[in-house]
Amino acid sequence: MNTSLTEEQQLIQDTARQFAEQELAPVAAKHDIAPDQTLFLSNLKQLAELGFMGLNTNADYGGTEAGTVAFSLAITELAKSCAATAVTTSVTNMVAEVIQAVGNEQQKQHYLPKICSGEYPAAGFCLTESGAGSDPSSMRTSAVKDGDDYILNGSKIFITSAEFAGVFVVWAVTDKDAPNGKGISCFLVERQTPGVIIGPAEHKMGQKASPTNEVIFENCRVPSSALMGKENQGFKVAVTELSGGRIGIGSLALGIGLAAMDVARSYIAERKQFGQTLDKFQGLQWMLADRYTDLEAARMLLMNAASLKERGKPFAKEASMAKLFASEKANSACYDALQMLGGYGYIKEYPLERFARDVRITSIYEGTSEIQRIVIARELLKELN
Repeated sequence: MNTSLTEEQQLIQDTARQFAEQELAPVAAKHDIAPDQTLFLSNLKQLAELGFMGLNTNADYGGTEAGTVAFSLAITELAKSCAATAVTTSVTNMVAEVIQAVGNEQQKQHYLPKICSGEYPAAGFCLTESGAGSDPSSMRTSAVKDGDDYILNGSKIFITSAEFAGVFVVWAVTDKDAPNGKGISCFLVERQTPGVIIGPAEHKMGQKASPTNEVIFENCRVPSSALMGKENQGFKVAVTELSGGRIGIGSLALGIGLAAMDVARSYIAERKQFGQTLDKFQGLQWMLADRYTDLEAARMLLMNAASLKERGKPFAKEASMAKLFASEKANSACYDALQMLGGYGYIKEYPLERFARDVRITSIYEGTSEIQRIVIARELLKELN
């Protein structure tokens, strides 16, 4: 695989890095203590204007059409400065890709320009339920046909950006008698639709500026035109798009891990103990070498998965491998970086304690590390046939 970047990919990476350093880094700690939604939304709007909300969306619909590799690079750079902004950007791109892949022409023309332009500050991916997390096929949210409409009832939990999403992609059971996963359909539901209720933001360990909410549907009536794709064929759409989302979350984890190690590297080069700087101690040198090696390996796994997706090749196994490895190694990097700072790593004067909290969720959402191992093993065994 050629790992050199195209001119466009390099430009997107550089632009994301500059924006993150200039606009996100100075306010990330403030957002962690007391999220400023006005400022957060302003930064999302600027990212949309720069083309970052439709990185893999066709230009005909207002997208950048830069591809999955560029998307991964951008999310990593944003995450180095603000994981909350990075996850919102990742999920919004994910929703745009679902609509582009499954929606009809009218749906794409109506929703994609609003997402890409920032008219919708974000978009929501409504799949997880309280009894259907790692097993989304067990969902209970229903969509019952009523004349030319569907009536949705149920709730989705842990929905990123629900408070300011303009549209949700919602999965619901349309055939309750079908086996799990066989009677599920996919709908586009606008935020202002009567019957859509957004619950209070969850009090989270990290990534606090990005609100995570329950989305409740109470006799929510949507027209038949809200159905995406074929009725009862929506679950395979969710499975496919989760694979793409895993590239985004792996990239996010990589960015946080790199940011943590960069802080630790600078610190040990300056901090003195026993008459010399900490970087002269072999134990810390080895920690530095091991973690940067891990993160470089994670970057290569992510680039491979992104490249396969971009070329239209099967990528589910590779995306799970990349997400599993990147998220686990980024967690290790953040905790080792905190350890390298000693007591300073534990206080808010340095960002390590925030990085450690922000990175923890990356091994959980878009499929836990345990689920990734199941996906990887399943794909490996399938190859025998």
